[in-house]
Amino acid sequence: MIELKDIRKVYNLGKIELEVLKGITLTVEKGEYVAIIGPSGSGKSTLMNIIGLLDRPTSGVYKLNNVEVSNLSDVELARIRNSQIGFVFQSFNLLSKLNALENVELPMLYARIPPKERRQRALSALEKVGLSDRLYHRPNELSGGQQQRVAIARAIVMNPSFLLADEPTGNLDTNSSIEIMKIFYELNKTGTTIIMVTHEQDIAKHAKRIIRIRDGMIIEDSPVAERITY
Repeated sequence: MIELKDIRKVYNLGKIELEVLKGITLTVEKGEYVAIIGPSGSGKSTLMNIIGLLDRPTSGVYKLNNVEVSNLSDVELARIRNSQIGFVFQSFNLLSKLNALENVELPMLYARIPPKERRQRALSALEKVGLSDRLYHRPNELSGGQQQRVAIARAIVMNPSFLLADEPTGNLDTNSSIEIMKIFYELNKTGTTIIMVTHEQDIAKHAKRIIRIRDGMIIEDSPVAERITY
């Protein structure tokens, strides 16, 4: 599903070239649950941005569902992001003036899905994350864990090819973090592909496979030996 071959990313800082990714090659198959882990400055955020089509590699090949996406136009990349990638960010990125239901409907609004279908799909997604009783609450009326659940519902409502989660528990307490990891576990159990970027070892152990990044290179790619399950 996801194929990266010799992905490199170089930033030009005046007369200095900073090579952040140094030839990343990896494959993620449908239904996998992968954690990308590494210290600050390792290149994991840059890799996440390239996988999520938020940035372009300097060189290399990126195929998503057998389509080479590295050189597509900005309009084509935006369309693929909206239809094929579900984003879950550390900071939730909910619109403060919209309630939970309206926030979840947003991607479908951009995709011009009819109102009745939008509402039905949003209700179903919120039910999956256990928020059927918070449909009309705005973000400031929800806890951090509840806001992240709304963000997950928004991410899955378009039935994307995969979820891309950037430090999804970074702003949450321990109990809320466990609840979010339980939701990811259940989503993956039913076939959702998840790629999660984190610096927390305990959070990474919820995945089935860990990819360790250091100095812009993959230094380990292996199954999780003692996976946390529910």
